[in-house]
Amino acid sequence: MALSKRLARVGRECVACGTCMKVCPRSAIRVVSGVIARVDGMLCVGCGRCAKVCPADVIGIVERGEEA
Repeated sequence: MALSKRLARVGRECVACGTCMKVCPRSAIRVVSGVIARVDGMLCVGCGRCAKVCPADVIGIVERGEEA
């Protein structure tokens, strides 16, 4: 499977609530050490569901290669 052109990016202000994990259709997001959510770039398809439900509004969808 080819990688999507888009990718979710989580900002440093993440509150690690896990809401994004619950809506991700590919299980591409995990909360690490109860501190911040991380996106698995191999699984993320950039659908934007996580960004829509993020209560802290810190998830954005970017073009792959712009994730830094």
